Amino acid sequence: MTYRMPAEWTEHQGCLMAWPTRPELWGAVLAEAKQEYAAVARAIAAFEPVTMVAPPGHGEEARELCGPGDITVLELPIDDSWFRDSAPIFVLDETGRRAGVDFRFNAWGGKHHPWDADDRISSLLLEQLDVPAVRSEMILEGGAITVDGEGTLITTEQCLLHPNRNPGMSREEIEAELKARLGVSKVIWLPYGGLLDTETDGHVDGVCAFAAPGRVVVQLPADPAHPDYARMRANRAVLEASTDAKGRPFEIVEVPQAAFVEIGGQEVEVGYLNHYLANGAVIVPVADHPEDEGALAVLTAAYPDRKVVGVRARALAWGGGGVHCITQQLPSAR
Repeated sequence: MTYRMPAEWTEHQGCLMAWPTRPELWGAVLAEAKQEYAAVARAIAAFEPVTMVAPPGHGEEARELCGPGDITVLELPIDDSWFRDSAPIFVLDETGRRAGVDFRFNAWGGKHHPWDADDRISSLLLEQLDVPAVRSEMILEGGAITVDGEGTLITTEQCLLHPNRNPGMSREEIEAELKARLGVSKVIWLPYGGLLDTETDGHVDGVCAFAAPGRVVVQLPADPAHPDYARMRANRAVLEASTDAKGRPFEIVEVPQAAFVEIGGQEVEVGYLNHYLANGAVIVPVADHPEDEGALAVLTAAYPDRKVVGVRARALAWGGGGVHCITQQLPSAR
């Protein structure tokens, strides 16, 4: 059976999320994180159904904070709440039938313990959804890749070649597994993720995203003092020199804005690239910062047929991610 991962902008049956857990991670901002997760769920539910997975015993709290709307809460064992990385990656066959790729998960190179429930959650979810599973022994988080649904995948060397993921696999073997499981024919390796992104070791969804076939949105901070000023320009140079799987050069949309805010006694960057494409909408993390307006304007131009919705995500940034990190699309199937 031949499968391919559809682009995020294709029609969704819904969105999968997971409720914040692991109090030792969130500490004093746990309550704020729950409010932000709920706000993201409500924003997405205005455009497509949301299934929120909560740890056993926490379903009622999730229902109460998410409030009314097209949000279903499902109780299943989880260790953490970054579903872009631990939930299945969905693929379609030639007839449009759906399957879920169950990659291995090791908590971003063993950074948080335990992670065994998150390594099992893909299998449990696929059973609940009655979706066939495709098993891969390679460790891969969904935030490490972006695809155009037409054969092209972009990732970062900083993350996928990190020795804490698949030390027994060469670059060529990793690329071959991506092609085999996700139905892509061309992998573009950007050298860098975010320098400050030590939690995920530089996921691509913090620096680059496909917006349409042949169009990519890239983080390109305007301030030379930004830690990624030179690194993101190196990424842009790779894209400028590349073509997609169909031989098209890339139209590059630059997001120059960067928003640094203080939360929980720590300065964090709220990344506008870490957005989610819902049916007819773009759900964008914002910081209640002057840079928000400019970033939203850039993304409105990049996604001209979608409504751009900003959702406060300061606590999400404190935890190490953004809106894309806590969501996983369930593509529609035939």
